[in-house]
Amino acid sequence: MTTKSQRQLMIADWLRDHRVGSQEELVARLSLAGINATQATVSRDLLELGAVKLKRDGSIRYVMPDQVEPGHAATKLDRLLAEWVDAIIPAGNLLVLKTPPGSANLVANALDAAGLEEFAGTLAGDDTIFVALAEGVNPHAAVRLLQERRSGA
Repeated sequence: MTTKSQRQLMIADWLRDHRVGSQEELVARLSLAGINATQATVSRDLLELGAVKLKRDGSIRYVMPDQVEPGHAATKLDRLLAEWVDAIIPAGNLLVLKTPPGSANLVANALDAAGLEEFAGTLAGDDTIFVALAEGVNPHAAVRLLQERRSGA
């Protein structure tokens, strides 16, 4: 029986060595290797591995974090802030970001992945994100930073 860590190592190796465009493709590869896994299991594995979907050489594929070009996470964050954030509200040492229903997690993940030093972390619900500010960060300055990124300034 294959352990979770062995399965994830196989997935990571496949992502680095091959063009894998879908979770179903990974399920099929695992099956050929004698490992039964569902699409939901593979989805969780990809999330835990930090794999991201990118367009490369004209096709969409999963890649590992170490294969992502510098600046990709920041560019993705800027796009998601512009497209999905309806409001940015300071609340003490937190920011509250409002999004359409179902999209808070997408934006929170992008904010965490961007690694901006002003933000300690996020907590996402369905349409609301709490953003914890790093020690000493002025909430109003943090709002301005996100609004500038959102508007492309």
